Amino acid sequence: MPGRGSVRPEKLARVDTLAQHILSRPMTAVVGIRGVPAAALQKMRRELRNRNHPIVVAPNSSIRHAVERAAQRRASLRPLLDQVDDQTAILATDGNPFALYAELARTRSPTPARGGEVAPQDILVPAGTTSFKPGPIVGELQHAGFPAAIEKGKVVLKKDTVIVKAGDTISREVAGLLTRMDILPLEVGLSLRAVVDGETLYPPSALSVDLDGLRNELARAAFAAFGVAAELGHFVPETMPRLVTKAHRGALALAVAAGVATPETIAPLFAQAMREAAAVQQLKGH
Repeated sequence: MPGRGSVRPEKLARVDTLAQHILSRPMTAVVGIRGVPAAALQKMRRELRNRNHPIVVAPNSSIRHAVERAAQRRASLRPLLDQVDDQTAILATDGNPFALYAELARTRSPTPARGGEVAPQDILVPAGTTSFKPGPIVGELQHAGFPAAIEKGKVVLKKDTVIVKAGDTISREVAGLLTRMDILPLEVGLSLRAVVDGETLYPPSALSVDLDGLRNELARAAFAAFGVAAELGHFVPETMPRLVTKAHRGALALAVAAGVATPETIAPLFAQAMREAAAVQQLKGH
């Protein structure tokens, strides 16, 4: 690191400790902490530490130097440098990147806009009746771009409207109206910007999958495959119990139909004989 001799010893020690921390685990993530209140962040850090996911908050310069130093031994870490921006923390752990993404996503919760924020996605205001009473609010809504009108004595929004497009700035005027309509367009919490697991870099887009949905789809596919295999008589450990049961039922039915007396066919053969005898008695009665 250039200028090492002019850097304060405590900063060098912090960078060394952080680099060792990064290299101590196979999975390293860069985490955004923008907008997380200090008290909430401390609670999240405690909970993550208890689940063996220690998160370290440090100045971006220290994080960059630590990643650069760790990348000298593990080159796959170098792309993480592009994610060290704004308010950042570093997390080194074991486990599954998809599970880590889901865990960090659970720390996020909706929050109102104050104005001046960049919309992370399109902010859609649905059509319908609002809680506003008729009055000057209609003009305020229209001025801000909401398709407001009065119908049957109520303030309504006449159509679904994207009031702010993704990437655009939320104005203070729009933010105030959204809050009054209980629309919370932002999220606060930890955001995973990127994770390196071994030699593989995972961006958030690759990790944001519905794990429960995938499990359900896999279960349905396995059930369907089992049914097809059993129907085709494909003999594998999973289908063996059903195929043996099916074969036993078939053999028993064939033996009964042929009148073959065995310990297993005696009962059904006797029942069949009784039914036939009863039928003969009825015929005699006529």
